[in-house]
Amino acid sequence: MKLKISIDPDLAALMQAEIAAGEKAVTTAMREAGAGLKSAWRGQVTGAGLGTRLGNSIRLATYPKGGESLNAAALVWSNAPVIVSAHDTGPLIRSRDGFWLAIPTPAAGKSTKGGRITPGEWERRTGLRLRFIYRRRGPSLLVAEGRLNSKGRAMASKSKTGRGLTTVPIFLLVPQVEVRKRLDLARDAEWAIDGVTGRIVAEWEMRK
Repeated sequence: MKLKISIDPDLAALMQAEIAAGEKAVTTAMREAGAGLKSAWRGQVTGAGLGTRLGNSIRLATYPKGGESLNAAALVWSNAPVIVSAHDTGPLIRSRDGFWLAIPTPAAGKSTKGGRITPGEWERRTGLRLRFIYRRRGPSLLVAEGRLNSKGRAMASKSKTGRGLTTVPIFLLVPQVEVRKRLDLARDAEWAIDGVTGRIVAEWEMRK
């Protein structure tokens, strides 16, 4: 006697379909969670008044690059991690050499390299020498003898008589600066992580 067992529907096909549905569900959920976190972080950065340029430094990568996987993942990061982290943690910043931090005033202008201009760069750009003024109360100063242009920037005076020449504060000197905490990136990251399981279940059920 020969016995033959037939399973209808095909069990192997059912298992394969279930795995495929799971791969799509996990991959879709991770892509959505990553996109949501990137959007939330960018919204925090711009909402804190830190500008769209810094907001656009928040990036997203999902894995695998193509296709679906039960091990799908999403990575959200910033291309300016030092700046973003400073506003996220609110650290106390001190000078590397233990002396002063030079904070440029509006008269100093901006660096040609991006970011804050340094005293050395300012002297090279303007041809003026900075002079140190110590103050017992309030920040000490680096000043220069020059004139202000129409934009409020300090520059060398071309007058031979000294007309319009004035002492302009170029940098404020402080021993340390506490960066105000403006961001809470962990809050949005926890929200994204907490929502992943629900996303996967919802996507999986929809594909059955």
